[in-house]
Amino acid sequence: MTSKTKINLEKSLAELESLVEELESGDLPLDKAMKKFEEGIKLTRGCQAALKEAEQKVEILLKTAGGDESVQDFDSSD
Repeated sequence: MTSKTKINLEKSLAELESLVEELESGDLPLDKAMKKFEEGIKLTRGCQAALKEAEQKVEILLKTAGGDESVQDFDSSD
């Protein structure tokens, strides 16, 4: 997937969830399961790229808005 290609993150995540459910059912023949797995890998890579791009945009916005604010890892335990 090129940087010019935009993905719909929510749609891709829904597709991934559907693929996982199909694969977990165990009802697919091996060749179809492998194709679904490959689809899932492509979707995952697209989602990762979209999230990385969003992270970079946030970093740029923080730098331009406040100067020396640094991005910290999100801690979901708070």
